[in-house]
Amino acid sequence: MFERIIGPYVREAVTCRPHDPRTEEIARRVATAVHEHLPEVTVEHVGSTSVPGCEGKGVVDLMIPVTPEQLEPVKALLDALGFQKQVPPAGHEPWPESRPMRQGSLEHEGTRFNLHVHVIPADSPEVKNQRLFRDRLREDAALREAYVARKRELLTQGVTNSGDYSEAKDTIIQRILKSTRDPE
Repeated sequence: MFERIIGPYVREAVTCRPHDPRTEEIARRVATAVHEHLPEVTVEHVGSTSVPGCEGKGVVDLMIPVTPEQLEPVKALLDALGFQKQVPPAGHEPWPESRPMRQGSLEHEGTRFNLHVHVIPADSPEVKNQRLFRDRLREDAALREAYVARKRELLTQGVTNSGDYSEAKDTIIQRILKSTRDPE
C-alpha cells in the first residue's frame, strides 16, 4: 500500500534564503518512503539544501541513481507517493523521461518544502558531479560563499525565472566542479 505523502509543487519566486536544517529531515522522510518499497534504491540529498550554511531557493533536491531496470519502477513509485511530472518554467524544456525530474512538496513543522527528485542513470557522469559539487561546497567555505554571491548577483540583476537562474549559475558550478576533479 502506498501512502501519498507528497503534496503539490507550488512554484515560488526565486529567492536566496538562509539554509534551513529541517531540509535534512525532509530528505530523510522521502528516502524512507522510497526504501519501504524499493530497498535497493539509493536516495541522496544534493543541492544547496544539503550544504549547511548554503543559502538558496530552499527547494530540497534529491538524486536517485538508477540502473536501466530500476528506472520504470522508481518513476512508478514516485508517482504513487504523489510526486508530479516536472512543469518547467516558461521558455525551458522538461527533463526527458529517460532522466526524469519529479516535483512535489512535503509539510514539516508547519512549513511546506518544495522538492525536486532527479532520477539519473547510475552510470551518468552527472551522478558523480552532483556528489562532488555538494561535497566541495560542504568542505570549502570560500567556494560556498562565492556560489551564494553569484546567486545574489543574479537576483540583483533581476533574474527571476527559475530556469534562467539555474542556467546562469552554470559558470560557477563548472568552476567548482573543475576544482574537485580527482585522479582516476
